[in-house]
Order: sequence, then C-alpha cells, then structure tokens
Amino acid sequence: MASTTNPKTFSQDLPTPEPETPCRPRQPYRFSTLCATVENPSQKDQYGSSSVPIYQTATFKGVGGQYDYTRSGNPTRSHLEHHLAKISSAAHAFAVSSGMAALDTILRILKPGDQVIAGDDLYGGTNRILDYLKTHGGVTVHHVDTTKPDTLLPYINPAKTAMVLLESPTNPLLKIVDLARIAADIKERAPNAVIVVDNTMMSPYLQRPLEHGADIVYDSATKYLSGHHDLMAGVITCNRDDLAKQMGFVINAAGNALTPFDCFLLLRGSKTLAIRMDRQQATSMLVAQMLDRLGFKVHYPGLADHPNRDVHERIADGYGAVLSFTTGDKALSERIVGATRLWGISVSFGCVNSLISMPCVMSHASIDPATRAARGLPEDLIRLCVGIEDPADLLDDLERALLEAGAITLTAAGDSHQRYVRTIPSEGTAISRAVQKLAFNESAGYMTERNEDREWFVSAPGKVILFGEHAVVHGVTAVAASVDLRCYGVTTPRHDGKVSVHFIDIDSFTQEWEVDDLPWDAVTPVGVGDFHPDTLDHKLVDAITTRALSPEVLAKPSARQACIAFLYMYMIMAHGGNRLSFNFSARATLPVGAGLGSSASFSACAATALLLLYSRIQLPARPAPTTDDHVHISHEGRRAIPPALAEEVNRWAFVSEKILHGNPSGVDNSVAVFGGALSYTRPGFGRKAGMIPIQGFKSLKFLLTDSRVPRNTKQLVAGVAALKEQEPEFVNGLLGAIQHISDEAQRALADPHLSRETLLSALSALIDENHGHLVKLGVSHSSLEAIRSKTASPPYALSTKLTGAGGGGCAVTLVPDDLSESSLHELMAALSTDRFVPYLTSVGGSGLGILSPYNQPQLLATPPETPREGEASAGAVELLRDTFASKATADLTAWADSLGRWLFV
Repeated sequence: MASTTNPKTFSQDLPTPEPETPCRPRQPYRFSTLCATVENPSQKDQYGSSSVPIYQTATFKGVGGQYDYTRSGNPTRSHLEHHLAKISSAAHAFAVSSGMAALDTILRILKPGDQVIAGDDLYGGTNRILDYLKTHGGVTVHHVDTTKPDTLLPYINPAKTAMVLLESPTNPLLKIVDLARIAADIKERAPNAVIVVDNTMMSPYLQRPLEHGADIVYDSATKYLSGHHDLMAGVITCNRDDLAKQMGFVINAAGNALTPFDCFLLLRGSKTLAIRMDRQQATSMLVAQMLDRLGFKVHYPGLADHPNRDVHERIADGYGAVLSFTTGDKALSERIVGATRLWGISVSFGCVNSLISMPCVMSHASIDPATRAARGLPEDLIRLCVGIEDPADLLDDLERALLEAGAITLTAAGDSHQRYVRTIPSEGTAISRAVQKLAFNESAGYMTERNEDREWFVSAPGKVILFGEHAVVHGVTAVAASVDLRCYGVTTPRHDGKVSVHFIDIDSFTQEWEVDDLPWDAVTPVGVGDFHPDTLDHKLVDAITTRALSPEVLAKPSARQACIAFLYMYMIMAHGGNRLSFNFSARATLPVGAGLGSSASFSACAATALLLLYSRIQLPARPAPTTDDHVHISHEGRRAIPPALAEEVNRWAFVSEKILHGNPSGVDNSVAVFGGALSYTRPGFGRKAGMIPIQGFKSLKFLLTDSRVPRNTKQLVAGVAALKEQEPEFVNGLLGAIQHISDEAQRALADPHLSRETLLSALSALIDENHGHLVKLGVSHSSLEAIRSKTASPPYALSTKLTGAGGGGCAVTLVPDDLSESSLHELMAALSTDRFVPYLTSVGGSGLGILSPYNQPQLLATPPETPREGEASAGAVELLRDTFASKATADLTAWADSLGRWLFV
C-alpha cells in the first residue's frame, strides 16, 4: 500500500525553507510531517508559542477587528481549521461540535422536494437524521447498494437529485464504494448534485475523497482525528467557495462551532494521527488474519478476498483499523463481547484504546430490525476497533474470549502440536434464522411463521363525504367519515413461482403471472424504510401495461387499473431479491363505483397485504395477560395498530390511488386507513391546507342508497369549473355558503357538550342546505332527487343529500335515533321496489383492520396442487381464500368477525 512503500506527499502552504542550492531542491513535506507541524503563516503568535494558545473567551474588544464573538470566529479555531484543510487537500475546513453536527450542517443545503441518494450500510445516526428529513423536511431519500455503481443510475434525476451521500468503507460491514466512479457518473447525469462523503472510517491520512470528485467531506473528529475519545467534534472540508459560504452561514447562525478548548484538544490529537493509524492498522491486519484462519466470516479490506479490494487500493492509502466478523449465533457473539478484558465494550471507534461492540444492539440499534435484515446487517455481527496496545496482548485477549465463549476449542494437530479451531463449522442457516428472528420479531409474543408462509386477512372501510362535495376542488373544506361497509383482502401463499389476483366484485376477475416474467428491468425499487417519490414511476406503469397485461385485461378498465396498481406495488416494494409467490383476493360489502371510496379501501387492503408479506411493517407484540402483578385491559382490538404502521400503509395506499384515479386528494385513502372522521382542505386557496381528524366524533347511523346510475366524475367536475368561469360571482357565493356549512358541521361533530338530539337536528338542517347548493351547481340527478323525495316523505321526514361527485352514484340519509326499526325497514323496502339499493350503515367507525395472527390456529396455507417437499401426504388444508370467495356478501362481515380478534387502527 502507498502508506508503507511510498508515502503520499502534499503541496500545501506549510512554509518550506528555500533550497540553499538549485542542485538540491526540497521536496514537499509528507503527511506525517504536515500532521505534526501546525503552522499558519497568516496568524503568527506574538510570543512565538510552540503550541497554539487557547483563546478561551466569548468576546473580543474593539471594532472592526478580525474577531468579535467566538460563535462567529476564534483564533484557536482558525488555527485548527487551517491545519485540517492542509492535511485534507481542501481549500476550506470547518470545525463543529460533533460528527452529526457536521452532517446536519451539510444537510441544511437541501430544500423540500429534493432527492438524496444514500448508501444502505450507513452509520445508525446518519439513518436517523435522514429519516427525520423524510418525515419532516419533504426530502426523498433513496437507500441503494453503493458498492455497485450501476444501482445508483435509475435513481438519478437531473432536476431533483440534490445530494449523494456515501461512505467507504461502510460502517460496520466495511463495504467498499468506488467514490471516483460514482462521482463521475453523478456529475455527468446530475451536474448540480452535491457529492458528500463520510470519511470517518479512514481519516485524511488514509483517504482524501476531495481528490476523487467529492464536493464535501466530513469526519467525526471524535474518532481518529482526535484519537483519545476526550472530546466531541466534527470536521467539514470542501473546495467549492459557494458551498463553504452556505455552510459557514449555517454554523454561525446555528452556533454549533467547536469551542476553543476542544479546538486545542483536537489540534493536539491530530499531530499524532499518522503514527497512531500506522500502529492501529498494522495490528488490525493481524487480528483479521487470526479470525480468518479460525474460519469466521471477516469483513476487512486488507484481506485478499474482501469484495472490491482493488477499488479500495486505488482510492485509499491503507486499510484502516476497523473490522467486523460474524459468529453464526447472536448469543455466542454476546458471550464473546462479554468475555474480553482489554477490548472495551463501547460504541464509537478511532481511539488509542481497542473497543468491541455489537452494532445491531448498540450503534445501529436505531434502525428497526426489519430494515437491518433487508440491508443484510447480521444481528450477530461483532465490530472490532483496534487501538495502539501491544498486538500480542490484543490477540491473546481476543483468543481467550473466543475460547471462554465456546466459539473455538483447543485441538491436537497432525504435527502433535495443539491449535485453536472454530467450533461452529458454518453459519449459513444459523445466521439466517438469527437475522430472521430479530427482523420479524419471532420472540415471545410474536409470530413464528414467516410472513409469506401464512394467509393474511385485511380489511378497510369505505367513506362517505358528509359535506363539501365538489366545493372541495375549489378550496372548500370537505368533511368525510368512514362507513362500516368494508373491502376485504386475503393473501394465500402459492410457492410455485406465480403471483395471482382474484377481484371477486369485478365479474370474479382472475389473472396470474409468472413472477420472473414480469418487467423487473423497469423497476426502481423503494428501499425498506424509504418513501415513495411524489410522482409515479411512469416507466414501470408503462412496462406493466404493455408487457404484463393481455389484450383481454386491457379491455376491462376496472380490472386493468386494479391489476396495474397491485403489480406496481408488488414490484416496487420487492427488496433483497425476494419475489414472493402468492394469490391476493379482494371483495367488498360496499357498492363498487358508487362514490363510497371502494377504490381507496381496495388500495388500503392491497397495500397492507403487500407490506405484511414483504415484512416492511410488523405488528406489535401480543399484550401481556393479566397476572397477579399486571392488569391487562382489553380494547377488543381497537387502536391496536400503531400510528406509524398506519401512516406507512396510508402512504402506499395513496400511491395505489394515484394509479387508479390520477390525481386523488388523499381524503379517501386516509379515511380508509385511519377511520373516524376528518376534514380536508386542498392547498393553494388561502386556507390552511391538509387533513385534520375530528376528535370525539360520535358514531352516526346513515342510510346509503345506491342509485345504480353510473356517473362521470371528470365530466361533473369540469362542468362546475365551467360554470364558475361563466358566473364566478354566483358560484363563489355557493362555495362560500358550503364552506360555512362545513365549518358548522365540524364544530358540531367535535363538540362533546352538544346533546345528541341537538347534534342530529343540526346535521339534518345542514344536509338539506348543502344539497340545495349542490343542486344549484348542477351536479344532482333525477335518480338522486327521487331518493331524496322518498326519504323526505311522511312518515319518514328524513334529510338526504347526494354524496361524492353526484350525477348518479349514492345518496346519504341521516337516520335519527328515534326512527323505529319497522319504519326503517319499510323505507328500505320502498327504495328497493324503486330499483335502488339501500345499505344501512354506521359512520365514523374503525379504520384499517388486520386479523390478528396471534389468537387463532393458522396452518401454513400451501395449495394442494403445489405441495412443498415433505408435505405431499398431508391432508387438505382449508384455506381462508376458498370460503372468502364463496361466502355470500350479506354474510361476509359476520364470517370475518367470527374468525378471531381483529386489530384496528
């Protein structure tokens, strides 16, 4: 390596004495000399101090001087930053309070709508702050395998890719990333993207990414640059003046610059960087070779078989002092870690003292188990951070720990000498089980079958727009609520290399595909934990439409769109090469195409099923039962599904809705997932936009009547828009009146002190008023008026309005508490006589439901025609799918409820 045979030289501004004769010119100083020599020609100490003084002051006297306030600048920090820029081949350097403060400063360059491409084997804290940006900053983050440069290409968007975040080697798997090639690819395809490299694992001594095309490099100086773990610090370096100006502004504004005393400590530590690293990586090679000889899977770039070792040797000057290895068993790893003496159990690395840790339960514990498993991070992984102790002592201590833990044993060799050998010959199946156990929570109180090996039964409610139809398009607040008519979905494993659907309500439509024949080459996968971009991947939509759907399917619009939505999510969610083989069946107790959110409830069911199968979501553990020391309060499954899980489902249901409808508001899928009632205001009209749950919503009884008249939603919406353009004053007046109705309804529904009688009376009046305005907008229909006339006639005297787009579809009738059962059944019979289809339902109930896998026996559902090995003689298994498809619609809900406890949002 270059660090041992031909030390790298630098042309920096450290003053070099002029040669006494031209015959013997001086060479630029080498790295070790640069590290040990702290000189800043522009800031000579007035007393000639050989060590940079600590200017431990908050303020500086005078006006117009170089320094006035230490937050903005300090001489000790200036010396440090000059020194760091010198050894990093950089024009600019900044010292801040920690490595994460450095990353936070860099990420403030981003703005909402930007996209970031990042590695899939990052430090846990990096993942945590990127997740925060995704959730709160409007930034899309794509996690990809950066060890394969081509995997980044599908994610590069010249207009939106704002930053690429890399590590090499990665922490803790020591994966090697070709920084130079990726930098060239990014600059060619997205010239404005900023390439950022976390160089903490290498330090400037062994790797200087700015020399390979990076725009910004940052280090946690707590590690190697300091070397003693007696301070927290971060360092940022760059060559671009514009980026330096932005980051300098953030540091000054946020006040996260490094303190003078810590600057002094970091300067002192950096002087010995080279000599420390030489010792540390030399010992690391000995440790890696010992573990490799014993048969452990070792991750260390210095080993001849380490993946991409040639790339590392091209861009770095050494192998570093961090390595990791797996044992095949998490408990064994824990025993090894606990048995060491010299190796301190601690997070972090880069210290003069050697450290040992298990990343999955320490530094990377903030990454959820399923994501860790998807990214190939073994739960039994041990990370070793090698210090400067005597190599013989470190090797002896580690060897003794392995022996004490039972990982190795002493045996006689053929030459009559004794030697240590590993007691576990291989780790393939054992570690797979260990990772799977943690990833899918297969511990006490959790499921024992793999998610893809069981049937899943899910459901989601339809919705009704109570107030604000059509007006919502023009910025008026709509009030929507869930109905207890639901869509249901069942997944059943196939294990035959095929995926299939059965849409029972669409003329019992069925279709199956060979999994490997699907257009996987068009997929840009969304990583586990990542958000789907704001826009659909039209390349994938087109590929599914043209290559996966037959002409017969394309000729059936409803089935076609449902297939596209299902396949789109099925393919884009796939990760880790896992392409599942199963059937998805769906049907509903609510009318399809009647404006009651049937497509949104289907989207919620399909999204939930796929997220479960791909283990992208996980159900909470079964609660502890009541004992002498604990009382368990049963909520009958209500609120059993946590908000974070529901939000993930809702995001994917919205993706499906985009495929089905083009530009949905998001109201329907939100009601399908969260249930209850909410108000929604579309952005861009001067009011506070978004969806707000209506707390304390009281369940109400409604009669939903399907007119059985098809409607053209786009035509109806366009008609209102045209009327508004022709008669703006008239239409705006109606819209304003509807907004007042929505406001009144929200207040009434959320008022806990309003009596039930008063609430029903108020809602009845608002329903009549709202319908009258919709009639004036021209969106009613003779069939809806006939329903309204029938329900308003004596002896019923009920209030009815259209719901949804109007022009057909459904009408919604408020049923007061005092209406007798006989009168209600008489009304429903009369509506049926007129060829309408009435549904009695409650509004405002539970949202997404999942049949609990904990409280009923569940046989592995393998179809008889494709038995797995060893199951050929097994008796027939009664599948949920079979009964689900044959059960009468009127009996479907009762049957589903009888299967066991349901978990609801």
